[in-house]
Amino acid sequence: MRSLSPFSLTPWVRRLIIANAVVYFLSITVLTGGWLFAHFGFDPRLVILQPWTFISYAFLHGGFMHLAFNMLMLFFFGPAVEERMGPAAFARYYFLCGLGGAVLSFVISLVGPMQPMIGASAAVFGVALAFALYWPDAGVYVFPLPVPVKAKVLVFFLAGMDLLFGTIGAADGVAHFAHLGGFLFGFIYLRHGKLFQREPRKVTRRKPPAKVLVHPTARAAKPEQAAHHARKNRWHDEDLSREVDRVLDKISESGLSSLTREERKLLDEMSRQLRDS
Repeated sequence: MRSLSPFSLTPWVRRLIIANAVVYFLSITVLTGGWLFAHFGFDPRLVILQPWTFISYAFLHGGFMHLAFNMLMLFFFGPAVEERMGPAAFARYYFLCGLGGAVLSFVISLVGPMQPMIGASAAVFGVALAFALYWPDAGVYVFPLPVPVKAKVLVFFLAGMDLLFGTIGAADGVAHFAHLGGFLFGFIYLRHGKLFQREPRKVTRRKPPAKVLVHPTARAAKPEQAAHHARKNRWHDEDLSREVDRVLDKISESGLSSLTREERKLLDEMSRQLRDS
């Protein structure tokens, strides 16, 4: 794992920040007039006609401060989580949390009125939850508090506030149930992540067939030639064995000094082969 400086960005965090910034820039320059929000924001009443808004809403923001808050949270919590999960798993997790925000909002809309919503808060809050579960005691500075707050305390405080305000129906323009959906889907993924991953294909390992290592330049010999070489090698080994026995008998009868130069050479060669073996 590479070491991260406080200001370094991992691949998916960088892509997401750039994508959100580009969409916001287009919304205030080229695609103005509400058309972008009407076709890509999440409206529970129009999901049958616009199913893509379950994901696209998370790239829209209603103002610079809305965008800045979400991207700042992604900037601080995202790189460490992506390093821990890996890029592919992090991307799945991020979009799943964003989807969770829309799904829970849609479910709540079946029993009560829900306003159209935009923003990456559900996905980003899911990332913050992952950080708090991986590093619960990590200190996080929150303005204007003078001391750091433990990540688990901060995240569960935010979840509690969203639950409170969402339950009482606070008219503050914040999609609290979307935040809770991001928390919920993130928690399910982190606790039961295997349900969302493809099982690796099982590979049956078979014992490899025996192989014979030959010299690269060797050519396949015909059966008759192979048999001839085998007989020749056997005869050579038998002759060599008889010659060694004769030399050893000579040493026992007449002593080592009686050996000729060739006989001494033969014994030296046999000794070397025995040592190598």
